[in-house]
Amino acid sequence: MNVTFKPPPAHVKAGEPGPATLLREEALDWFERNDGPPVIAFRFDSPQGLAREVDWHQHVRAQLICVERGLLTTRTSHGTWSLAPGSAGWMPPAEPHTVHIDGPLRGWGMVLAAPLCAELPADPCVLGISRLAQAVAERICDWPQDYESTTERQHIINVLLDEIRTAPRQRMHLPMPRDRRLLKIASQLLADPADERGLAQWAHWAGLSPRSLTRHFRDETTLSFAQWRQQARLAEALRQLSEGRSVADIAHALGFSSASAFVTVFRRHFGLPPGRYLARAGHGLEPGLDPARGLASPAASG
Repeated sequence: MNVTFKPPPAHVKAGEPGPATLLREEALDWFERNDGPPVIAFRFDSPQGLAREVDWHQHVRAQLICVERGLLTTRTSHGTWSLAPGSAGWMPPAEPHTVHIDGPLRGWGMVLAAPLCAELPADPCVLGISRLAQAVAERICDWPQDYESTTERQHIINVLLDEIRTAPRQRMHLPMPRDRRLLKIASQLLADPADERGLAQWAHWAGLSPRSLTRHFRDETTLSFAQWRQQARLAEALRQLSEGRSVADIAHALGFSSASAFVTVFRRHFGLPPGRYLARAGHGLEPGLDPARGLASPAASG
């Protein structure tokens, strides 16, 4: 099913649907129904982003959104995810979330009836999409919206479910702590990623001992404080790259010691330097990059 995004509506309010708000009504209807075809797939191509984040909402069906160009960011109670080109976001049924789109966005998506999701990821996550999953998604996108179930189509759907169930998870997740003192620190770092205070200073600011901050931060986020801060900076770097800011400006704005230091960290995390990331973001996957890993492997980054 081909779906063209409409311009972002100015009247979106809290509680209204998220990216589905930009879809035609006949597509939007399937986000909130478990009857009918078990999987509905669609392509999208939006010439512009959202002026502001779409507030908290949820859908009856699960969603799988694959980005081919642009950047989509979503928040849930579990944390924040950034969908860069070559990655796909999984959202279980009835999971509250927000959505923000930076600039043009192209890709494909699908909504899955809740009964299909029993063996699929129970939490939101970013998945690497294999070539097989990509091919299956393209096939389902070509089906009519009200397609009839056949043995062949059910087989294709079963392959899709297996691919989602076994897909590798990508490091695009920024988990949020729940402890109010840790959340205070995390929120301040998201507001000002360049803040250079050290762990001891942050602990004092939030009323914790450095040892308690270290232990509880890892317990609640699975990341060390330093790892979490670095991933927060990289998530913001993705957003600024999508806006066309230079590497030097981003490095300075995010508190890196130099542009080369930023490029080194970026490449270590994503598998390719910002320049090649930008090229892929504008033109889809480059030859030699493995969509099964979503982002390029270090060996492919050149």
